[in-house]
Amino acid sequence: MSNLFFLLIGAISLAAALGVVLSRQPVHSALFLLANFASLAVLYVLLDAQFLAAAQVIIYAGGIVILILFVVMLIGHGSEAQPAGQRRVARVTSVLLGLILLIGLAAQVLTRQPAAEGIASGGSPSDIGAHLFTHHLLPFELVAILLLVALIGALVMGRKLKPNLTAEEGES
Repeated sequence: MSNLFFLLIGAISLAAALGVVLSRQPVHSALFLLANFASLAVLYVLLDAQFLAAAQVIIYAGGIVILILFVVMLIGHGSEAQPAGQRRVARVTSVLLGLILLIGLAAQVLTRQPAAEGIASGGSPSDIGAHLFTHHLLPFELVAILLLVALIGALVMGRKLKPNLTAEEGES
């Protein structure tokens, strides 16, 4: 019975993830993301990782999705026409990055190592923190740098340029 429940929750999670990617409405994508995060939290509970389930609900479902919804509501989601060349470059880049992610995930699954002591049974926050900062410090710091670059990119993309600004006005 537990295997059937696991498969059902896994199917819901997969369907919600596909809804995030395939939905054309940003609000619908955010709601599918919320469903995905909630189903992942249920999977964490099934794996006896209650702390990770609580963190998943509080941080991701409670914070990130709400933030995304507020940004979508404040900024809007008007469709701007892109030239065909930019769309083609974006599609090729997306496919290449998706393939790199798929290869990385496959390599990780194929070279899977057993979980550390204390982490395999859900672990306490101190066990997880100690394991993260001793065995996985470099990836942890790389993720921090990646988030910083994403934040700077979002700031650059979000700023509005003044359309009538000339070179002389910009220097003053």
